[in-house]
Amino acid sequence: MKKILVTYKIPSTGFDELGGDYEVIFPKGDKISEEEINEHIGNTDAIVSVFGHALSKEVIDRAPQLKIIANFGVGYDNVDINYASEKGIVVTNTPNPVTEPTAELAMGLMIAAARKIGSLNNKLRTAEGVSVGVMKNLSTTLTGKTLGIIGMGAIGQALARRALAFNMKIIYHNRRPLSSEIETQYQASKIPFKDLLKTADVVSLNTPLTAETKHLISHDELELMKSSAFIINTARGNVINENDLISALKASKIAGAGLDVYENEPHIPEALLALDNVVATPHVGTATMETREEMSMQVSDNIKKFFAGELVECVVNA
Repeated sequence: MKKILVTYKIPSTGFDELGGDYEVIFPKGDKISEEEINEHIGNTDAIVSVFGHALSKEVIDRAPQLKIIANFGVGYDNVDINYASEKGIVVTNTPNPVTEPTAELAMGLMIAAARKIGSLNNKLRTAEGVSVGVMKNLSTTLTGKTLGIIGMGAIGQALARRALAFNMKIIYHNRRPLSSEIETQYQASKIPFKDLLKTADVVSLNTPLTAETKHLISHDELELMKSSAFIINTARGNVINENDLISALKASKIAGAGLDVYENEPHIPEALLALDNVVATPHVGTATMETREEMSMQVSDNIKKFFAGELVECVVNA
């Protein structure tokens, strides 16, 4: 019997269908305790790690039977991939369920930031309220504007599809160009990174966090952007230098930001929250009940296929 150690209380959907060949250990609380780790880690065959919660080398070293780390999330920067590979441990993720909800939230942040939905909502709830008039509370339309997507993978393409419904123009930057068929489908043009920053009315970050993308957007990049432009981040907080972003927003170097991720989560700087031109959500890009259940199903399916010797499409350290 294979033992699966789940480090966070996620939906049991999918795990219930694994059958008698598997023993699934869920934490008693929201996340697994050190006591529970000590009890089970020695004979654990699979660990379900959760994005945003680091799986330490020390825990991996205490699991001599560990064969697979099935990450609950598309981003896997919470797992030391190189170390897992050195130990001969396969790491998988769950890319398919997260695509549409993340793009959905990115689109929502774009609308909220450009149309000042967040700041107006907040002001309406204060004693001062909002002064109403024909030339008051003016915002920016997205219709006809240029969306620059940095990281035109599955999520970036799902966002592009939504933006086309707003009659937005799509430009993107990737390490590699998309096929001509995909570019035609999304009416998208690949342009150099700096040109994208100079051109786009909205810049959306949809790239994974790597050594190359850490602080991809810092002071110099923000200086290239239009003063009327907005930046949207549903990728990882460390893709943006947060201090530089705060400075740019305070100085009106850019018009605003829609943020779902932050450098030191779960901490969100008070300086960001105090700004009227920032719409903030607490890393909820994939936080729908439907998505969480789909992610659990894919995690359990990855584990089942791995131990059955079948092809697992979601291996990230192949």
